Amino acid sequence: MKKKVSILALSALLLTLYTSAAAQQPAKVPQIGFLAGNREGPSVGEFQQGLRDLGYVEGKNILLEYRYTEGKADRSPSLVTELVQLKVNILVVTSLGGIRAAKQATKTIPIVMVTTQDPVTAGIVDSLARPGGNITGVTTLTRDLSGKRLELLKESVAGISRVGILRDTNAGPGPAIAFKEYQAAADGLKIQLQSLAVPGPNPDLEGAFKAAAKGRASALIVIASFVLSRYSKQIAELAIKNRMPSMNELSAYVEAGGLMSYSANNAESYKRAAWYVDKILKGAKPADLPVEQPTKFEFVINLKTAKALNLTIPQSVLFRADRVIK
Repeated sequence: MKKKVSILALSALLLTLYTSAAAQQPAKVPQIGFLAGNREGPSVGEFQQGLRDLGYVEGKNILLEYRYTEGKADRSPSLVTELVQLKVNILVVTSLGGIRAAKQATKTIPIVMVTTQDPVTAGIVDSLARPGGNITGVTTLTRDLSGKRLELLKESVAGISRVGILRDTNAGPGPAIAFKEYQAAADGLKIQLQSLAVPGPNPDLEGAFKAAAKGRASALIVIASFVLSRYSKQIAELAIKNRMPSMNELSAYVEAGGLMSYSANNAESYKRAAWYVDKILKGAKPADLPVEQPTKFEFVINLKTAKALNLTIPQSVLFRADRVIK
């Protein structure tokens, strides 16, 4: 009897010690895979800030594995594979090519996307309200705004009939889709488009502007990409030098000297990606988290650039600007 009691007491003691040790065991720090175009882009810093706002400290209660395509979209599949092999808890992907590669690579790891495309039309999710599968995130609706940008450009610059479309043809499928969207809008506005292809990562911008001048383009639209964002100041300077008013897809290009932009707040979109990461880490399923769309759009005009171009922006257009750089 005493032997039986001793065994029971010993078992109870061992169970208590095991439970105590398990309770003191530090929780495993979640690891997030982040795939972007380049480390200098705004996506990285804004996402990091979003995590900090939610109480995450990198290296302490969250780990991030970064991968960058550096303007080479064909690297996306191999970089996604690297992150999947690391068994990250969540993948955050910021390009259409990268999102498609991630979707093909895993059906189990949650994927948080930030995309300029309509993810339903692109075949990424079933619907915005109930995305299904393992993908959710944010769409900036950049492509849906193509027609509006052309309209604003036509209202701002009298007499334009031919517009050059500057695009990085090595930036994956996005720029090609964007060009088709602009073409559809241009047909209705009776504007001809000229494709100015500048393959990254070392785009021949001087050559593109020479081609635009030869093709008699009187204005320019810049399709945003990770590579071209590095050259935003040079693009702005070349546009002024060649007397070409420019419409841009990101306000950063206008801050660098471009004439105008019309877009959603992309910085906020990357911060919202951090919100999705937080929700998933706390147990939410991507399939149950609706894909967010922007509710506010910003029209920015750089009057310094307008003056350099000897261009007078109509008051009717200025009144609609959300921000004017003087």
